[in-house]
Amino acid sequence: MPFYNKLGEIPEKRHTQFRKPDGTLYHEELFSTEGFSNTYSLLYHLYPPTKIKQVGEAYSVEPKVVLSKQLKHRSLHGFKIKPADDYLESRKAVLVNSDLHISLAAPRKSMTDYFYKNVDADEMIFCHEGSGTLYTMYGELKFVYGDYIIIPRGTLYQIHFNTEENRLFILESFSPIEFPKRYLNKVGQLMEHSPFCERDIKTPTNLVTNDIQGDFFFKIKKQGIIYPYQYANHPFDLIGWDGYVYPWIFSIHNFEPITGRVHQPPPVHQTFEARNFVVCSFVPRMFDYHPLAIPAPYNHSNIDSDEILYYVDGEFMSRKHVERGMITLHPGGIPHGPHPGTYEGSIGKKETHELALMVDPFRPLQLTEEALGIEDKDYYLSWLS
Repeated sequence: MPFYNKLGEIPEKRHTQFRKPDGTLYHEELFSTEGFSNTYSLLYHLYPPTKIKQVGEAYSVEPKVVLSKQLKHRSLHGFKIKPADDYLESRKAVLVNSDLHISLAAPRKSMTDYFYKNVDADEMIFCHEGSGTLYTMYGELKFVYGDYIIIPRGTLYQIHFNTEENRLFILESFSPIEFPKRYLNKVGQLMEHSPFCERDIKTPTNLVTNDIQGDFFFKIKKQGIIYPYQYANHPFDLIGWDGYVYPWIFSIHNFEPITGRVHQPPPVHQTFEARNFVVCSFVPRMFDYHPLAIPAPYNHSNIDSDEILYYVDGEFMSRKHVERGMITLHPGGIPHGPHPGTYEGSIGKKETHELALMVDPFRPLQLTEEALGIEDKDYYLSWLS
């Protein structure tokens, strides 16, 4: 996270005595990334965060890759992923590589029986349908349709949903999810030419200090394995914290589009970046205003990256037969472009109300068993008519 934040009570100086009203010490924890060489937060617990009572039997949740190499345009019907009561069981990985995993989920029930932690990956959870609250030791974050929820790796959390109708697009990144460097000045502030600013970022509120001991169950994911743990006290027992590592939310509706006289390239839509991929937001905007402009995108050979589009809402002037929750995969190495009739048909159009997010990975994506189960197998023929 690019800016400093704090919540609750913290001592005047780090690594010094910080005492409870009864004279005993609070327990300081350093939550650091990349060893001691990157961002971190300091957390102050009522109890030591190390009181393990039991470790259960581990089990695998690794994606089942069935196509590790492929070169064909593909489309997935995302809303065909069946709802499931349990949050973790509802998460179905569809596209993966060594830098990221993309999953779709339709959880019906809130997480009440356990807490979850992804040790390997930052998580970007895009809320397509539904709403709720993310609970962490840092406080609470309420989320709604269109929110990108960013959860740093190693953050323990629960999600409580307001209804049973929820659809999530989940990206696990094995490197930190950050703002594009070209939008940041030398001290990490979002600059004037950025399509959003710090005021658009929601940070945790309502820090609740849970002074509860008993049996608390964690599910910790590492290297594709879930490790069940049982701890002796409630994990959300912070009296205060400060630092640069914490969960946060950015709404796609707060992305301010950058437009021009002629068609602008995808980098103007960039929202986040990580090692070997970027995330872009396509939002309602005015079209190009050169008198001879063609609003539809030109044909494109993305030689060094695959292109993933996740369609959220609205009409897409360069595509036919688009539906909500649909994913298209255009692999690097062969051209893709507007569907027949849409290129010339876009001339004279003034604006679009489309809403979508795009992921461009710089390593080829692999398809899973779940992906093939929801695939439109004739999509690659859709440029014929």
